Amino acid sequence: MSVQILVQGKLLGIEPFLLSAGAGGSPPEDAALLGRSQWLALLSEVVPRALLAEFGLPRVLLGSAGGGQFLLVLPGEAWGAAREFVEKAGCGIQDLSGGHLRLVAAITENLGDWSVVRRRLSEDFERQAGAAAAVTAEAFAPFRDVARAADDYFAGELGGRLWQAESVGWSPEAPARILLGPGKHNWSLALGRGEDDLVLARHAAPSEDGSQPADLITLARRAQGRQAWGVLRGDVDSLRIRLRRLQTVEEHVRLSVIYKQFFAGELEVLCSQPEFWRKVSVLYSGGDDFAVYGSWDALIPLAREIERLFHRFSEENLKDFPGPEGKTISMAVALAPQVDAPLVSVFAETGQSLEEAKASDKDCIHVLGRTLEWKQLADAAELKDTLTWMVNDLGSSRQFLHELAAFYRQGGRLWGAGEQRFEKPWQFERRLNRLLTGARDRESQKLRAHLSSEMMGKSAAQVRLRPAGLVALEWARLFTEV
Repeated sequence: MSVQILVQGKLLGIEPFLLSAGAGGSPPEDAALLGRSQWLALLSEVVPRALLAEFGLPRVLLGSAGGGQFLLVLPGEAWGAAREFVEKAGCGIQDLSGGHLRLVAAITENLGDWSVVRRRLSEDFERQAGAAAAVTAEAFAPFRDVARAADDYFAGELGGRLWQAESVGWSPEAPARILLGPGKHNWSLALGRGEDDLVLARHAAPSEDGSQPADLITLARRAQGRQAWGVLRGDVDSLRIRLRRLQTVEEHVRLSVIYKQFFAGELEVLCSQPEFWRKVSVLYSGGDDFAVYGSWDALIPLAREIERLFHRFSEENLKDFPGPEGKTISMAVALAPQVDAPLVSVFAETGQSLEEAKASDKDCIHVLGRTLEWKQLADAAELKDTLTWMVNDLGSSRQFLHELAAFYRQGGRLWGAGEQRFEKPWQFERRLNRLLTGARDRESQKLRAHLSSEMMGKSAAQVRLRPAGLVALEWARLFTEV
């Protein structure tokens, strides 16, 4: 019996490739970013399946796939053919991406403990990644025109049609292209209903006539309060550390698969719920991360629901693994400054906010300019509901929300003319008393006590708005804007 080999493939340069969407000016960068994201989500699913299909190998040899990487277990005699296949596919991917993407594959015998095998794979990856980094940008100049033409494929073929496609195909003549039609080999997109179906989240909010995905302006108009859209991105905390601690290749495959299936499956189901399906569209779901764009008012509730489901997922599937690594998730939300802002710029801003959140803490969210723990976000949501009720039902003026913003002192900030600043707690409570004169006495007292405790710090000398209070305040201002 021949020795088995492991083939682990990874896509390098994903973020720069996404952020270069539309750089050539045509087609629109929003459609190009959507198509590129979907192409990336499909690549690491299709390429390893195509390798098995080309050599007549059984599907069971596919260990894991998706999220920009894959793992195959092959018979030893397939070593040369597998490397040749990956190199050919990698050349096509590099060409189609304008030199931004590179597919690298580490190949080694499946001998020894998994820790030893993993180290050999990592060393091979580091060597190839170093070689890729040494290639200068000028070397990719011949690919630029090809990449601009490829954006027509990304935006028109994938961005415009994948959301309703029933299957995808692949042919050896164009090993980097995913075909929305018959190819030499084909796979269903039925979200895991069959044994070899591709697991892919591709929900898109429909346009008014349902013929295509809704554009950004339409999504902004569907928001309650301010007409705006934004981007939500999430990433599992310290998953690489969790994977490095695994003892066997079987554990590695199992965890990789369940993480990918969680994001693809739960994201698709959540976005199809009544409160989300017309307001949000999926950019991508990976092995440990995801990105969604849509109406601003749907993104924060969607983030809270994903965090709740992920917490339950980690409790059920990772209870036998010690330590917090891989059991928490951090997210970030960024809103477009204008309705016509480019999707790629807001996507990039959200990524930077996510990095800030993960650098400052774990298991948190960066939203409306602040980083909060998930419990703090729940407190902010309750306080937002109170503030919104005061404006919509109690008849309080929206100016009150602007006055509350003046409570928080920011270094170097200049207060404008006519903007009232309160520095003493009793000034804040006196203002609340005037605002709550229309409410019943007991209700008024409860509201005043609630707002005082939630929005102010415990200092008896000076008012200072808490971070959760700041988020709630900005949230309510957006919600009540006419």
